[in-house]
Amino acid sequence: MSDTQVYHSAEDAPIALETQSWVEKVIMKYNICPFARREVERNSIRYTVAQHSQIDKVLDELIQECHLLEQQPQIETTLFIMPRGFEGFYLYLDLVDIANDLLIEQGFEGVFQLASFHPDYCFEGEPQDSAANYTNRAPYPTLHIIREASMERALADYDDPESIPERNIAFAERKGEAFFVKLLQSCKQAD
Repeated sequence: MSDTQVYHSAEDAPIALETQSWVEKVIMKYNICPFARREVERNSIRYTVAQHSQIDKVLDELIQECHLLEQQPQIETTLFIMPRGFEGFYLYLDLVDIANDLLIEQGFEGVFQLASFHPDYCFEGEPQDSAANYTNRAPYPTLHIIREASMERALADYDDPESIPERNIAFAERKGEAFFVKLLQSCKQAD
């Protein structure tokens, strides 16, 4: 596994590597995101571990990351990993709502959008142990900062993009919860 695009402090190296392992072993391997393979192969994904656990400081770091992406177009996307302070799913959802509002306030509407992942992700109306939830479960609370222009181009070239979530849920249900529990555990043992 290449770490040339992994940026973190030394103590956070395992967190970034485990997230990179998740992208490769889950998201790319099982085609959860059909656009991930290209970026993994191009090594254009940045893995950033938040250094703070307080919501205001984490949001400052998130906006700094958006500015960095603006200045460095060779980096396609960032996985902004928050291993401390947002372990609780509902607190994390509050952060996601505030972060989306902040992107608008900071002038990033139409430039970036956020996708959210959490170890305890649970879709509204789904039981906690539903395999469908694993389409958005990651080793750590993570915000995926996506360039909207890139997403629009990718979707334009993809037949039936609306089917992606349904296909992923059907795949997750076919594989079952135990499969994904084991798979996520294997990511936490990244080399």
